[in-house]
Amino acid sequence: MDSAVKTVVTTFLGSSRGGESLNNQSFQKLIQKNLSSIMEDTDSQSAIKEMQQGLDNNSDGKVSFQEYLKLIGYLANSLSQKKCEGNADSS
Repeated sequence: MDSAVKTVVTTFLGSSRGGESLNNQSFQKLIQKNLSSIMEDTDSQSAIKEMQQGLDNNSDGKVSFQEYLKLIGYLANSLSQKKCEGNADSS
């Protein structure tokens, strides 16, 4: 579990180049490079832009670490639900 948390943090910091937030290009690269295997439409710039806008609570045009964590939480919850549904189907 600790390695998963470290990965979440180091992925953000690497993508933001140690900064406090991801700009449009950094966010797009992070999504395409690191999340394409568990997300749909990662090859669509408009879908990624829409996702970024949905995460950007303060409307500053960037994704902060806290805003990024909302995405990670959503993805973790979605994967968990799929696993639970898969286990229920195989019972």
